[in-house]
Amino acid sequence: MLNKFLKTIHNKYSRFFKFIFFLRYLFVIFFVSFSLFVTIPIFFNYEKKAEIIKNYFLKNYDVEITSYKNIEYKAFPLPSLELKTAQINFLKSNANLKINYLKVYPKIFSIYNLNYFEVKKVIIEGNDVTLKASNFFIFIEQLLKQKKKLSFKNLNLKIINDDKLILRLENIFFSNFGYKKNFIEGKVFGKKFKTELGDNLKSINFQLSDSGISADLALDKKTKNGTLKSKILNTNLKFDFEYDSEKLKIFNSYFRSKNISFDNETLIIFNPFLDIKTNFEIEEFNNEILQKINFSKLMDQKNIIKKINSKNTIIYKSKNFSNNLVDDLSLKFDLAYGRLNYKKDFLIKKNLFKCEGDLNILEEYPLLFFNCSILINDKKKLLKKFSINIKGSDDTLELKIKGNLNILNKKINFDRIFLNEKKLPKEDLKYLKNSFETILFNESFLEIFEIKKIKNYILVII
Repeated sequence: MLNKFLKTIHNKYSRFFKFIFFLRYLFVIFFVSFSLFVTIPIFFNYEKKAEIIKNYFLKNYDVEITSYKNIEYKAFPLPSLELKTAQINFLKSNANLKINYLKVYPKIFSIYNLNYFEVKKVIIEGNDVTLKASNFFIFIEQLLKQKKKLSFKNLNLKIINDDKLILRLENIFFSNFGYKKNFIEGKVFGKKFKTELGDNLKSINFQLSDSGISADLALDKKTKNGTLKSKILNTNLKFDFEYDSEKLKIFNSYFRSKNISFDNETLIIFNPFLDIKTNFEIEEFNNEILQKINFSKLMDQKNIIKKINSKNTIIYKSKNFSNNLVDDLSLKFDLAYGRLNYKKDFLIKKNLFKCEGDLNILEEYPLLFFNCSILINDKKKLLKKFSINIKGSDDTLELKIKGNLNILNKKINFDRIFLNEKKLPKEDLKYLKNSFETILFNESFLEIFEIKKIKNYILVII
């Protein structure tokens, strides 16, 4: 029965089986032919055609191949040309890359006729590049606008300004094609990061692994306007911006953290010189922030400070039942060529404080000049703010104080002090000076504003 069944199948489908067995020969012929086709170019001399490859890169990638060790052809896994130990230059951004391998995947037929050389994709592997900060965004823009397929593996990037290292990025991967198109990953500050770039750079998403740091940037390429949202641990920042070659405007900005919350508007003008205007409206403020500012290190950045021109306004109104020392504050300070001019008014329990003065930050030992007036309308409430209870009259007191602070040497000088239009004698000025330096100014400048120190000083002088 079985033999009869097999005989029937053989008679009916003999032609089909003959065709299948014939295909195996075709497959062998095809495989041998293809293997020969992709392996024969191993024996070609590519050094003679190096100029054709260089010109192709110059024309299609805007990249100059300045040097290389040798060119090798690899047949498998995909036919490719490898330029080992090469140096290339991205012309627009003047980015010079020292690379281990420049892998070029040409269209297979163009290998046999390099006069019609065409490339499917390029992989640059094992790269080191040092870029000036001013050329960094030009380099990024050049990569994103590249229409030809391009990929980087293990890119190490140093960004410098005035020969000083600003930022180091390591083991960078980037590709403008494939399932990881416009996806960047690598290391910064020793931590892994991931960045996704939207089509036409309409959006950027950045995440720093195991740090709680993330940012989302939405862009309008036509107007160069956008929105930035970022989160750093428990700190949130969001703002809209408008940008052109001459200015950057930041608005609808808010910053929220445990110690400070504020709204902000900023205008940065780049041409003809750098000029900054800011307005801050502070909602919440913790005085402990001042203790974390290293004023001495800030004063060391004189080369940067002298290049900044800015006009700044800070407004603060304390909420009801707040424990902050100051109820209302208005502070204006301008910085130009290293000189700071300031003017501030603030209220503590309906007692008005006004101060103005200037500071030349570029001096070796900067002096903060001040000219202040204090109108005390409610002495009891003012002292109670410092946990000091007194008995006595509530007569209005007016103080006028003029002098200067030597910030780095922790010294103060009172030129004159008037109490209700009566000038204090030199002996009193000397006593107030010594007490101030011993109690308030025995540490850093910003620690003068500690409530405990102010309380101790008041107790000594009243």
